[in-house]
Amino acid sequence: MPRAWPQAGNDGAEARTVSGGADARRQLASCRAGVLSTSSRRHGGHPFGSLVLYVLDHQGRPVILVSRLAEHTRNMEADPRASLLAHDAALDPLAGARVTLLGRAVPLEASNPAAERYRRLFPDSEGLLALGDFSFFVLEPLAVRFIEGFGSIHWISAAEYLDSDVRA
Repeated sequence: MPRAWPQAGNDGAEARTVSGGADARRQLASCRAGVLSTSSRRHGGHPFGSLVLYVLDHQGRPVILVSRLAEHTRNMEADPRASLLAHDAALDPLAGARVTLLGRAVPLEASNPAAERYRRLFPDSEGLLALGDFSFFVLEPLAVRFIEGFGSIHWISAAEYLDSDVRA
């Protein structure tokens, strides 16, 4: 892959070539769990991290299932800004690839095909949905931070990420 020189004002991270969105999307699709960070309404907006399971919809947007009783759900309802960090757990976490997707959490209907895909991949979710207080959210990407490994760090626009042709 051709390298691009850092551009001024991008914190020293390498400028990204066209395949960056597809690479980041493949990495995110290869994982099923990540850390969802929300702004704590209880603690003045401090970051609050929670472990969640997720799937990607056909556009590459993460879909999560959350309880209305959960702190992260209450945080998302008060402030929809959120991020999802996923990494390959089989590798050294600091040496392996990882992706942080920054986005906006939006409620998703249970009848949406992405919610159906979630239920198919996580069959235990049917029992959670039967409890009545669980619902789906989708993260609408605003930007993606993709770390392929030491020294290979990229910001990727939402458009480049969403336009990449990768099957999740």
